[in-house]
Amino acid sequence: MNQPSSRRLLLLPLVLGIVLASGIYLGSSLAPTPKVSADNKINTILDYIQQEYVDTINRKTLVDHSIEKLLEQLDPHSAYIPAEDLQSANEPLEGNFEGIGIEFPIQQDSIMVVSAISGGPSERVGLMPGDRIVKVNGKQVAGNGITNEQVLKTLRGKGGTPVTVSVYRRGQKALIDFKIIRGKIPINSLDISYMVDESTGFIKISRFSATTYDEFMAAMSDLKQQGLRNLILDMRGNPGGFLDAATNISDELIGGKKLIVYTKGKARPRTSYYTKRDGIFEEGRLMVLIDEGSASASEIVAGAIQDWDRGTILGRRSFGKGLVQEQTELSDGSAIRLTIARYYTPTGRSIQKPYEKGVAEYEEELYSRFKHGELLSKDSIQFADSLKFKTPAGRTVYGGGGIMPDVFVPIDTSYETAYLNSLFASGSVNQFAYDYVDQHRSELKKYDAVSYKKLFEINAEILRTFTSYAAVRACQ
Repeated sequence: MNQPSSRRLLLLPLVLGIVLASGIYLGSSLAPTPKVSADNKINTILDYIQQEYVDTINRKTLVDHSIEKLLEQLDPHSAYIPAEDLQSANEPLEGNFEGIGIEFPIQQDSIMVVSAISGGPSERVGLMPGDRIVKVNGKQVAGNGITNEQVLKTLRGKGGTPVTVSVYRRGQKALIDFKIIRGKIPINSLDISYMVDESTGFIKISRFSATTYDEFMAAMSDLKQQGLRNLILDMRGNPGGFLDAATNISDELIGGKKLIVYTKGKARPRTSYYTKRDGIFEEGRLMVLIDEGSASASEIVAGAIQDWDRGTILGRRSFGKGLVQEQTELSDGSAIRLTIARYYTPTGRSIQKPYEKGVAEYEEELYSRFKHGELLSKDSIQFADSLKFKTPAGRTVYGGGGIMPDVFVPIDTSYETAYLNSLFASGSVNQFAYDYVDQHRSELKKYDAVSYKKLFEINAEILRTFTSYAAVRACQ
């Protein structure tokens, strides 16, 4: 009895193989041979899939994924933006969006107003920091697990349209209703500007948008009235943005008629950008802060300042993005950002880091810097002789993968502990800070940026309260 059973088991793979081969043969004999046009192969294949595939497909989804994969083969920065994502992708560069104009976190399952943006619709009707939005147009939005994405969909909308929010305000028994007319809300790209001491100003730029130059000029005018003679320009973590914003700001810092940057590509002839006016800060000590998160337009500014020996670059080697993208909108509302040129600093440096080994390795390059010790020690960085360039003053500068600073500052690893990382990852630090500000708002109002840094202390009581708070959150 065992013998026949064993033979059947031995023959089973052979039978299955014959069935599979027969299925493939039968399918190929029944299916029409698709006629593939050399000029329109993708559409031909999509038509064939839509007609013959065993299940119903979403052709739009397939098309979108195909375009994404196609552009990935070119370089890491050419990208496809679906129609539904285009508005949010453009907003940081345009410098505005339409909505009610608040900054918020979701705290204790409710929308807490951190600030009403200056000049925005919410500020005009009287929304205040610390207010908690409980209802929107009569619908409960607190205590029901609302997400950031849902908040944005609820509160944003076309300019001129109304929305009513009901808020809880500390000290008030009843909810307060505010009717807000949505409008354009500025997205500031200049995070902060202030005087560090009697002669030194500090400006932090987080991106280069359509409004960055105007924000920069307003800040510089204010600082000059306060006695500005030296400037610290902080572009750490700045991912870039508009080329014009970078060249206009460079023009304000570099004197004479000098080349700021030039671009060229296969289908684009060389285009050079020069200084063309008397700048607001062409003299005086200039220090520029960069790190591995500084890319694109921020590298253009840093590269021009370094190449003309205008100032001192401090920090760590920048990201290394030397490619220029052009955005083209398609008829269905989607868009392509296609790399159309490379840019070069005044000495002729291309600072684009290699990407021939694919997108994944390109994106992991920053981790490789940390692993190889580059973020901790300048001595671990090696440049080939072909990547060395000379400035007019005879200083050596480098191309081939970011702007190498004149003064190296290692990364601060004091916060790299498992406990601290878990605190940040869980959101405990931010949530505690929001709670603390909400409970101590009146006493904190007496500080500005400078006095807060000098006078505010995290004492033992605050630290004990925080560790208890974090422990409770960890158990939830």
